[in-house]
Amino acid sequence: MRFIRLALAIALLACVAALVTYRVKDPERHTLDDEARAAAPGQFVRLADGVTHYETTGPDTGQVVILAAAFSVPAYLSDSLFQRLGRAGFRAVRFDYYGRGWSDRLDTTYGLDLFVRQMTGLLDSLGVRGPVDVVGLSFGAAIVTDFADRHPDRVRSLVYIDPVFNTGRQLPPRERTAFAWDWYMVFRGGTDAMAEGQRDDFLHPERHRDWVERYRVQQQFKGTREAWRRTRVAIAVAPHQEEQLRRVGASPRPVLVVWGRQDTGALITESDALLAAMPRATLVPVDSAGHLPHLEQPDVVVPAVAAFLTAEP
Repeated sequence: MRFIRLALAIALLACVAALVTYRVKDPERHTLDDEARAAAPGQFVRLADGVTHYETTGPDTGQVVILAAAFSVPAYLSDSLFQRLGRAGFRAVRFDYYGRGWSDRLDTTYGLDLFVRQMTGLLDSLGVRGPVDVVGLSFGAAIVTDFADRHPDRVRSLVYIDPVFNTGRQLPPRERTAFAWDWYMVFRGGTDAMAEGQRDDFLHPERHRDWVERYRVQQQFKGTREAWRRTRVAIAVAPHQEEQLRRVGASPRPVLVVWGRQDTGALITESDALLAAMPRATLVPVDSAGHLPHLEQPDVVVPAVAAFLTAEP
């Protein structure tokens, strides 16, 4: 009996120690509410699924361009492109996906249909009903392709920047349950790994010293990592987008593809398959740039995008 009591005491102490360690190491200590959002730039709107954070720039009468960000990086990913398009006279719109940045963390399935619904609802809330120019950055390409497929009459043109599409992936065991995912993210350093890994998107990360800290801001809010996990799960079971790309590519609307030559995540050689699906697309390779050429080479990318958007369809 003494041995059993000792074993139980040790097990209890181990559980308490694990719980304390979890609380100490877990960055998600705050609830995303109105008080927290007071520090955020831009505006907020309550859509069908929840509160969405968005920003606009440029004249209200300008040609509308909506920018869709990457898998986990909030809307600030479009910096330089967003700002310069506004100064060039376009009405640029960008937003944080649900589960990212300053938008709501939802208890729902984070599939492409959720983000397309969010994008559609935002445009409706802004009174934008006509065709718009749509820019997809990284995984944003998967979202805007789905948007164009579902709402072809609302898309005037498409711009892809180092696009990442849903072509299927094996879901690692640690992502299959919230418990395993939490263990990896908190105890195994996954949270820090995701933040530090953002440097890999640049050819010269030393020129973007604040990038990791900007990313960490969203990681303090409860529900962030679970939103990412649910997105990965939804992507893993969703249909591949090859057929969808062919349907979207069959439209006469213009398509521009911008790709950093030194991107190590989405290789520029993958552009061959995209151009085959979208034969009317124009490819602009960007030298001395990784996954985010609009940030590393804005003087090349922004004029190319602006000229494309200004041209007659």
